[in-house]
Amino acid sequence: MSVAHRTGTCTSADVTLSYRRLSLGSESLGSESLGSEYFYSDPFYSDPNVVFVHGLSYFSYDWLEVAAALASDRECVAMDMRGFGDSAWSAAKDYSVPTMARDIANLLDHLGWKRAVLVAHSMGARNAAYLAATEPQRIAALILVDYSPENAPAGSRRVAQTVARAPDLFPTIEDAMRHFNARAAQRERFEAYLRPVPGGYAIKRDPYFRDQFRRALETGERPRLGVDMWQILAAITCPTLVLRGSRSDLFAAETVAKMRAANPRFTVIEVDAPHNVHGENPDGFLAAVKPFLASLKETRHEQTA
Repeated sequence: MSVAHRTGTCTSADVTLSYRRLSLGSESLGSESLGSEYFYSDPFYSDPNVVFVHGLSYFSYDWLEVAAALASDRECVAMDMRGFGDSAWSAAKDYSVPTMARDIANLLDHLGWKRAVLVAHSMGARNAAYLAATEPQRIAALILVDYSPENAPAGSRRVAQTVARAPDLFPTIEDAMRHFNARAAQRERFEAYLRPVPGGYAIKRDPYFRDQFRRALETGERPRLGVDMWQILAAITCPTLVLRGSRSDLFAAETVAKMRAANPRFTVIEVDAPHNVHGENPDGFLAAVKPFLASLKETRHEQTA
């Protein structure tokens, strides 16, 4: 799957963040890097711009297909969080929720966007939710993809084992694809997901995250997040869509009621998919997201009429 886009970088505290940009007419874009002066700010568009934030085992590339489907109406930017993809690793190992939320805000500043819609998956969703709760003026709306603060045990074990047991080095891209049971059609994705190192290829992710899960498997003690995400969710005031993969092993069906109780503003929709909702069922994802985004436009028109 090749989706034309442009790349860029911005500074955020101790790291440089990388992002992929899709805009109106993005089918004609090349892949050269552009500075912020090439971005139009949101007053030029009738629809709010979107920032996509990936989960733990993913990166910006994984949003390209659905971002391309939305970019006909708005600017779309998929970011690599600090420590992931082509973004820099934090020398101080500062991967706290507040810091990673601040990265999103700094990216918005770099783009010249006063407000945006955040579409965030799994681990990325907690960073997006934190920003929405603490800086509500920056967030036009929030879409949380297969995220709740309470992970189901089976999914937690799967994620811990997948991340902890990933080899430090893959001799070839094909070896990495076999390890992750990837399809042949996903080769382009793995070419972007891996970086060349002496002797082969490594995942573009700070080993800090792998080491955390290795310690958790060895000791049974999970890392402390340092933030009460249920309180964060309760504080969110912007329109919020929660998407649950109906076959997710992380976001349990019984947790849906708890999410609704945490914030009555939330709209919860299930999509026929596992945890990787937008990757496994992009059509179902878009069928849920497009009406939600359209409702934001309608609400804005009503408010200004």
